[in-house]
Amino acid sequence: MSLAPSEHAPATATPAGRGATGQTGRTRPGHRRLLTRTSVPYLLIMPAVLGFAVFKAYPIVASLWISLTTGNGAGRHFTGLDNYQRLLNDPLFWTALKNTALILVVQVPLMLGLALLVALGLNSTKVWLRPLWRLGVFIPSLTGLVAAGVMFSVILNRDAGLLNWVLSLFGIDRVNWLGSPFWARVGVVLVITWHYTGYNAVIYLAGLQGIPQELYEAAKVDGAGPIRRFVSITLPQLRPILLLTVVLSTIGTLQLFDEPYVLTGGGPDNATLTVTMYLYNNGFKYFDFGYASALAYALALIVAVLGFLQVRLMGERK
Repeated sequence: MSLAPSEHAPATATPAGRGATGQTGRTRPGHRRLLTRTSVPYLLIMPAVLGFAVFKAYPIVASLWISLTTGNGAGRHFTGLDNYQRLLNDPLFWTALKNTALILVVQVPLMLGLALLVALGLNSTKVWLRPLWRLGVFIPSLTGLVAAGVMFSVILNRDAGLLNWVLSLFGIDRVNWLGSPFWARVGVVLVITWHYTGYNAVIYLAGLQGIPQELYEAAKVDGAGPIRRFVSITLPQLRPILLLTVVLSTIGTLQLFDEPYVLTGGGPDNATLTVTMYLYNNGFKYFDFGYASALAYALALIVAVLGFLQVRLMGERK
């Protein structure tokens, strides 16, 4: 018995390029996916981009505009480069810049030199309880800058300070650490060095542990002594890390504010007045935001120039 023709009829073939639903291989415009492989990364970084635009890019552009104006609020009016011309003729700005440069020239080499020596010591297998020593060296960098300033203002006190008490045990007269221009600068250098030496030492220690030991073993076989190995192997291998710490320390010192502000307030006789302190005074004490913005851009230019020169001088040479 034959079956009905409908039962023998072959299934209708699906046209090429169409799915089971009868749709073409291309997604219809009304059904395009919002999330694709190319759009997802942009959506993920969008919050960071918006945050940068609102809290970073806009203030930078706004401060540039403010640096070209004078006045306050609605009374602000455009004056061009008058604030920058005033900056060049401002003796107090040059005093602040000189103080910052002195601290930079003295403190950064001292701090990084000590950090390298500490890192070399902590990297030695002859040191007992190395993890404990490493922790002790790094702890000062965890201290808040204001807290460190307050602590050292007590330590450096002329009449009841711990440092003068220690010096008196050796028959040394009291030093007016915070009341003398010279010793006030020394006090600021001491605070910064104490606070950041351990931080840089940990960075150097990580770099030292990344140097292949085969290089030192080969140098020993060739008869190289400790100093020769340090000069020919350690320093070249640490060159990128040295450049990083020099640039970061330079930028940090040029932006120095908390320590001198808490210790001396910029005194005595403006001996510890830094550029950022002078910027703060103009902006938030005298409400001269136009001039303060000009100071900020002048400082940014100085940082950029010094950073470029350091990279050119210390960077890798082909």
